[in-house]
Amino acid sequence: MSRVLAASRIAGLLGRFDQSPAYKGLAEGLRVLITDGRVPVGARLPSERELTDALAVSRTTVTRAYAELRDHGFLISRQGSGSVASLPASRGHRGDHLLPPGDLPEDKIDLTCAAPLPGPGVLAAYQRAVGELPAYLAGTGYYPSGVATLREAVAAAYDARGLPTSSQQVMIVPGAQAGVAIAARALLSTGDRAVVESPTYPNAIATLTHSGARLVGVDVPPDAACTGPDSAGLAATLRQVAPRVAYLIPDFHNPTGALMDDEARRDIAKVLSRAGTTAIVDESMVSLALDGQRMPAPFASYAPDAVSVGSLSKPYWGGLRIGWLRLPEARVDAFLRARLSLDLGAPLLEQLVATDLVTSGGAQLDHRREQLQASRDAALDAVAEHLPDWRVSRPGGGLNLWCELPEALSSALVPKAARHDVLLAAGPSFAPEGGLDRFVRLPYTQPAHVLSEAISRLGIAWQETLADPGFIARRAPTLVA
Repeated sequence: MSRVLAASRIAGLLGRFDQSPAYKGLAEGLRVLITDGRVPVGARLPSERELTDALAVSRTTVTRAYAELRDHGFLISRQGSGSVASLPASRGHRGDHLLPPGDLPEDKIDLTCAAPLPGPGVLAAYQRAVGELPAYLAGTGYYPSGVATLREAVAAAYDARGLPTSSQQVMIVPGAQAGVAIAARALLSTGDRAVVESPTYPNAIATLTHSGARLVGVDVPPDAACTGPDSAGLAATLRQVAPRVAYLIPDFHNPTGALMDDEARRDIAKVLSRAGTTAIVDESMVSLALDGQRMPAPFASYAPDAVSVGSLSKPYWGGLRIGWLRLPEARVDAFLRARLSLDLGAPLLEQLVATDLVTSGGAQLDHRREQLQASRDAALDAVAEHLPDWRVSRPGGGLNLWCELPEALSSALVPKAARHDVLLAAGPSFAPEGGLDRFVRLPYTQPAHVLSEAISRLGIAWQETLADPGFIARRAPTLVA
């Protein structure tokens, strides 16, 4: 029998929703509850009449909202069971560790992709953007530097963080990854060295490698309480290899979750300046502080020649392929030339959506942080219960747990986990120079109950990995005196 959710419970979960028009706002609110897992798949929603009374809206509003959800696969009407929460049958996912795109079967849990589902307000932002689009249809639609309103909004966001920025320093790009690619093309030549943290984001490794750079890793401790790479170790590396660029993730580092504090930013900026190395600073996670902490000043506050990369994919939705570069004024022309050799601009409609979210998306960000906080805590509890021999620290933000295994077996664990319908990225995916097989990244972007189930399955897969005769053969021999 399907679980039945009372209309009063649904009303409490929904809270206030967009009334323009009300049926679309209600449909969007219910969709978010389903994708967040707060309305479980398979649960029966209240009847249209019951929900009408509980929300004090018209019957037409509820009828049209339910119809909208059915049309998009979030609601199924079954004879004798009413309206049952569902998810669309085809849920294409692309892992961010360079796996090819494809449809993910419904019974599999994907922990390769650190990207959340869209929260409330994204659909409404698209609808408002469509209304603004006619004003731009008299032109060509090409904006190589980006639409002026979005560039101004991004610049204002940097101003609010304490880093004075003009809109002329902002270039809009189709996602942070595209921003890193443009920076690589503008700053690197074949054979140049680039310092990257180890571990680091796999697609950045690929992008810098494909630019012709030779990568040199600098260790980041696995503890999320650390403040990034050791400045003394970084300084020694810079002296030895004289890199042109250093790719850094100071804000809730991917994958460790480390937050670089102001003192570390100041120290590392000085080290980079002395070496003549330009920092490419990935700020994709900067808005995802989950514990109400004060965020440090932007890295470029201490390194004026740094190139900052931002994105809306992590806080809002991966399907919104909009990011930006904040550039030193002296580099704007060179970056524009590099950009025009790759593409002619980001999609116009998405830029209008992004403007809406950057300027008025505070409530959506609050929802995202609340959801991630609950999922993070559920994942930590599940690891403690099912994988007590794994070491993991509690990150203050971002999207990931970085788990240290008692044995270097993450590559062996991945196929075992897949047999239990959990998809993982092994630690070596995050290693610019190899290694890291003692680590696994667990994104907490799925709903809490999904993560709990996935980690329960991982507990079984881990025991199977330890029991594998191949693992026993790989153990170092024990020396007996």
